[in-house]
Amino acid sequence: MSKIVGIDLGTTNSGVSIVQNGAPVILPNGSERIIPSVVGYSTVNKNWLVGTPARNQFVLDPDNTARSIKRKMGTDARVSMGGQEFTPQQVSAFVLRELKGVAERNLGEPVSDVVITVPAYFTDTARQATHDAGRIAGFNVHRIINEPTAAALAYGLNQVEDEMVLVYDLGGGTFDVSLVELMGGVVEVRASHGNTQLGGDDFDQLLAEEIAKWFNDQHGVDLRQERRAWARLLRAAENAKVQLSSHPYTWVKEEYIAEKNGVPLHLEYEASRSQFETLIQPKLEETLDSVRQVLADAKIEADQIQQVLLVGGSSYIPAVWELLANELDITPQMSINPEEVVTLGAGVQAAIIAGEPIDAILVDVTPHSLGIAVAKPFMNNIIPGYFKSLIYRNTAIPTSREEKFYTIYPDQDTISIEVYQGEHELVEHNTPLGDFLITELESDPDGGSAEVTVQFDLDVNGILKVTARDRKSNRQESISVEASHARMSEAEILAARDWADEEADENGLLPLSDEGYALVRRAETLLSGRELEEKDRQSLADILARIEDAQAGGEPEDLEALLDRLEDVLFDLEVD
Repeated sequence: MSKIVGIDLGTTNSGVSIVQNGAPVILPNGSERIIPSVVGYSTVNKNWLVGTPARNQFVLDPDNTARSIKRKMGTDARVSMGGQEFTPQQVSAFVLRELKGVAERNLGEPVSDVVITVPAYFTDTARQATHDAGRIAGFNVHRIINEPTAAALAYGLNQVEDEMVLVYDLGGGTFDVSLVELMGGVVEVRASHGNTQLGGDDFDQLLAEEIAKWFNDQHGVDLRQERRAWARLLRAAENAKVQLSSHPYTWVKEEYIAEKNGVPLHLEYEASRSQFETLIQPKLEETLDSVRQVLADAKIEADQIQQVLLVGGSSYIPAVWELLANELDITPQMSINPEEVVTLGAGVQAAIIAGEPIDAILVDVTPHSLGIAVAKPFMNNIIPGYFKSLIYRNTAIPTSREEKFYTIYPDQDTISIEVYQGEHELVEHNTPLGDFLITELESDPDGGSAEVTVQFDLDVNGILKVTARDRKSNRQESISVEASHARMSEAEILAARDWADEEADENGLLPLSDEGYALVRRAETLLSGRELEEKDRQSLADILARIEDAQAGGEPEDLEALLDRLEDVLFDLEVD
């Protein structure tokens, strides 16, 4: 079997790994071990940017840059870039394709097989969207694996003693907590809980809003109303968050972030760790609710836990460590880089599938209960809209469950099977996954109701197949919850892959640095919005054309020299 790589498709950053000499290793992208999960379209160079170049562009052109797309996976949202609209699957495929290239450059051979991680609390629709993104990127997706489970696999290699471990995964955009039992190489998830809309992005937003309010009080200008200024402030808040993990104070400084009456305004704001922790405390308390829920679901007391593993970049925040230490009376650990551990675990699972000698076995669980809508008798009436679970949350997967049901009326020959996931007894409070009809039912000759069996088959990727069968006639209908409204059709997936292939062929350009991109934008602004003498206009246009040529077919040194020349020309023109 060819090499299978493991990919952590993260909200903020993503990485790719493989097992070499019995141990998982990160496959680096040059000097970067992981890359930002950001995609952008450069209106200057007419090319697509992925990773750090796209992240750099975000503050300059947020309208043509997509970040934190993971939070939209499984929805029918659309993202506009470069005058085109993209599904979350297509945007994620840019990142996956970039990581595919990283793997191939490191291994020196084509790579087509992959294991991809998702949050344990991802819905079935979001898992399908992730699977589709992998296919668009040109991968054969062998497995979708939960992120906390991947982390446990990375930590669980060569385990000798049995342990009960709590995996606390607080990333850029999602949060999961799982209780995992390690038993001589077997990794069994006992329970999971979380929130796919809680993470470091929310912390950045809270700090940025606090600074924006202060700036508005000082200058009467609301930075939240100007897209580029707000993008710069969000990135500055993110950097401040990182600094506050190791320093009690940090300065947030952004020059020329706004203007008022033609006068440029600069931002200088000192943020403190205590202030930041106060802002995010309610969000952190929400994560504790999930921790308590997981312990209750698994019927485990806190003193039965041997280890608490911190996973995800946001777990670096000191308040997170203190929160868990106080709640569980155990010292959390991060002996493996929290930003890389999920990537490494994905590589372990990839190696297991490839048949490599890895002493670890995975047993995963479903994070949500799965069932159908039913009617219940109440006094002399039949009340519809109740939820009947067939597969309960925290059931080990793969699994299959079948139950029998009866039609409401004796002569009823058609029923609708409506599939939901959730925990509420009323279906209206749960998430619909799909529905289908089974017709031509045969009632009992004695006037009894028709009997129908409903079977749920949940595979290792958390993908559900539902089959309904008429017991008398043996007639059956089924649905795979791949048919969600937010899922792309087979034709759409293939078309998206073809489009991505064509774009990849056309994009052989040398990337511009953040400073270089800013210089080009300044030059374009001068050309379009100011009167210039013809010789100056021609000189500026000529340098821009030469920069474009150097990107297409030149050397990095030539491009750097041209950018230096452009900076000199701009200085002369702007001084005049």
